[in-house]
Amino acid sequence: MPLRARPLAALLLGLVVLAGVAPATAAPTTAVAPRPEAPWSAPLPGDPVVTRPFDPPPHPYGPGHRGVDLAAAAGSPVLAAGEGVVVFAGMVAGRPVVSVDHPGGLRTTYEPVTPSVGAGRAVIRGDPLGVLDAGHGGCPVAACLHWGARRGEVYLDPMTLLRPSRVRLLPLAGDADDAPHRASIP
Repeated sequence: MPLRARPLAALLLGLVVLAGVAPATAAPTTAVAPRPEAPWSAPLPGDPVVTRPFDPPPHPYGPGHRGVDLAAAAGSPVLAAGEGVVVFAGMVAGRPVVSVDHPGGLRTTYEPVTPSVGAGRAVIRGDPLGVLDAGHGGCPVAACLHWGARRGEVYLDPMTLLRPSRVRLLPLAGDADDAPHRASIP
């Protein structure tokens, strides 16, 4: 190749390289952030069926159902609903129970569960806690997991951990559509 052709070839090669790079760097890219993983999941594999819903007691010692009963086959794995520390795994009133403390002062309980974990064990969502036993009183099928949740002394519906909160936005004051929702202030 003659000496004069070399700079021209180098220039053309440089333009080809830049042309191949330029569109990739010139086009803006939008990075999609990964969806955060849900902090809670069902304590049984699959989509649990509620056989008895939460029925809060009218006062701390009143009657009610302080959790939900979920249908499953005896021997099914029972899973930690969220990250926490096992604080109890043993018998309560003749039934095997596992309790897990979670950040924010929440405690979940699972019964009847033959535990595979002991107190002090750190767990993450989905870790096995034990296996479901048959014989939960009031269960309309062969086996039910009684799953409870409380914060301090207040019992909560544990199913709310699995559902996002519902938020209802109302129109701003002064919008034409808000007339039926407006309260009169004397």
